[in-house]
Amino acid sequence: MSTPDRPWLTSYPDSLRNRPAGDPAEMLTAFRATVARHPDRPAVHYFGTTTTWRELDSQSDALASALAHIGVTRGDRVAVYLQNVPPFLVTVLATWKIGGAVVPVNPMNRQRELAFQLGDSGACVLVCLRSGYPIAADVLADHTEIRVIAVDDRLGSDREDDRIFPNERTEVPEGILDYADLIRDYGGQAWDTTQVSPREPAFLTYTSGTTGPPKAAVNTHGQVMWATACWRDLTTATSDDVFLGMPPLFHVTGLVAMMTLSFLTGAALVLAYRFEPTVMLELLREHEATVTTGAITAFVALSNVATSKEEFRSLRAVLTGGAPVAPAVAERFERITGQQLHPGYGLTETASASHSTPLGRRSPVDPGTGALSVGVPLPGIDAVILDDGRELPPGEVGEIALAGPSVTEEYWHNPAETSHAIPDGRLRTGDIGFMDASGWFYVVDRKKDQINVSGYKVWPREVEDVLYEHEDVREVAVVGAPDQYRGETVVAFVSLRVGATVTPEDLIAFAKERMAAYKYPRRVQILDELPKTVSGKILRREVREPRNLDPGLSES
Repeated sequence: MSTPDRPWLTSYPDSLRNRPAGDPAEMLTAFRATVARHPDRPAVHYFGTTTTWRELDSQSDALASALAHIGVTRGDRVAVYLQNVPPFLVTVLATWKIGGAVVPVNPMNRQRELAFQLGDSGACVLVCLRSGYPIAADVLADHTEIRVIAVDDRLGSDREDDRIFPNERTEVPEGILDYADLIRDYGGQAWDTTQVSPREPAFLTYTSGTTGPPKAAVNTHGQVMWATACWRDLTTATSDDVFLGMPPLFHVTGLVAMMTLSFLTGAALVLAYRFEPTVMLELLREHEATVTTGAITAFVALSNVATSKEEFRSLRAVLTGGAPVAPAVAERFERITGQQLHPGYGLTETASASHSTPLGRRSPVDPGTGALSVGVPLPGIDAVILDDGRELPPGEVGEIALAGPSVTEEYWHNPAETSHAIPDGRLRTGDIGFMDASGWFYVVDRKKDQINVSGYKVWPREVEDVLYEHEDVREVAVVGAPDQYRGETVVAFVSLRVGATVTPEDLIAFAKERMAAYKYPRRVQILDELPKTVSGKILRREVREPRNLDPGLSES
């Protein structure tokens, strides 16, 4: 398409508009170049400890040597079950130096979820926090071939902080490798980095399917490099910037929009173990961060603890994605902080953003739906609205489909899902939206039953399967309900077995023990019977009716 057919192109800087369709490069080369340019400048700030680029390179060399010693070779997968801590970056780099692929795992995941991802990815090493080891231990009993490297939760921190860290230190048994010991024992051993190609996997990032269990999008080195370079040009980031690492590093936004962007530009990355708004605000002020991104819920939490606009004065680029933003929420954030939010859109399968609101522009609000635009496509991204494979004109609602240099070509060892989601080289996102005449995109609904909680996708059947494990539960239907804070919240409708006395609070607690925090239902409503078709299939669309979504049935 020519520029007149894509008017949004003029909103982006020349460096982004004029980029080639794909870079014949990969992230490790970019990291090496940063080390060579800025060896003694800060790479990571973490609670009073600063790691330089030279030190990050040396530590990842040491860990690569250790991984090789325990048998990790090119093509192997290393699972990273960590919070936002410096060893996350070291493990990613060490894995790439060997020629392996990183499997980021949400540290909130419980046994069921961890077991699936380890088994599906075929990971041979699990790097986990000591606090996560008890969960991992149950899983590893069935995966004895996986080697475990344990990381002290407080490693590298100069303070105890009950707002962030676990209250107690977890001991691990003999035979579990200790991360700090490996870095010390293999320190000084320069690693002859394996040459990887742009076509090889950098990350296997898990996403929830609309019709089945989670699946891993294969994000290649070339795709990650292209997406990272887009973020560099979009934010105009340089080595003089400081990134406030709000998004979790296991999520594609944290991986690319923060971590690999830091690798590419040489900007220092501020980490904080996990998101806690008062701590994050303290670190923003202390390090005078200039660029950040995150889910809208994180920005709402920041604004709730803010005392003045002065606290945010150092920021020059604030981007958000993962879930549509209500116009009123964006306006309130700007009123409190003085900072304009720049909404975007993307998926795990697109290695973060496919759309963004260019700096200096404001996302329009659609007068018909009241929706705030999620931005315009990045140069090089082919974004269209489809209806049964037919491309729709501006203004018509259909499924958003994407193609481009950052879009995954496959799901890990899952040809059926690949052919279903990417039948013709265009990724079917499952999101319903439209494009206006100026090229701005809007997300208005989801094609299937997926629930979007603070930017995280929740598959209803996974929640249903957990609740079905309770002996008093007869039938379950899980849906999403509007939530001012999370965007959507998980609601479960349950019918009970005869004589059961279980309460909604009991069922919430039951699921909470078995699922990641964003997945378990915040509301449970008990019904005598769930609505069904004549064939006996439960009708989610019936229980989703507003009259059934009682806002009083909520856990704070």
